[in-house]
Amino acid sequence: MGVMEKLDELTSSDAREYLTFRLDQEEYGIDILKVQEIRGYEPPTRVANAPNFIKGVVNLRGTIVPIVDMRLKFSCSKAEYNSFTVVIILNLRNRIVGIVVDSVSDVMELPAESLKSAPDIDSVIDSAAVLGLGSLGDRMLILLDIERLMSAPDMGLVGASD
Repeated sequence: MGVMEKLDELTSSDAREYLTFRLDQEEYGIDILKVQEIRGYEPPTRVANAPNFIKGVVNLRGTIVPIVDMRLKFSCSKAEYNSFTVVIILNLRNRIVGIVVDSVSDVMELPAESLKSAPDIDSVIDSAAVLGLGSLGDRMLILLDIERLMSAPDMGLVGASD
């Protein structure tokens, strides 16, 4: 999907709501409709041979949910587990996945005109998984296509429950 199609997808409705969260110094936004719940961090059960950013799995009311530490995935300098550390439980089509983030900020409604395409730069995030940048006042959000990010082959989650 090209940059223009991604922007068209973003701007197809007047405004969208994003759950914003912090990883290190950056603030990210994901579509609120993909968020099932937000929980405190509890150490998951480790899975042998999983990539280092997959912390393990938790049993969420009978569903085994993989837990991905986004700070390790995005190569943040440190990944401390403290009282602010949260797990965002995502409902992505037919898969439930948890992501560990430093903290959740708020839910933000972004009007279409505040969205910009992301510059094409080499980063640890697959550029196809970045929908664009949203700005509101002095805040700059990196808007993620969390579904695409979680289904990338390097995540090791492909086929987990498909």
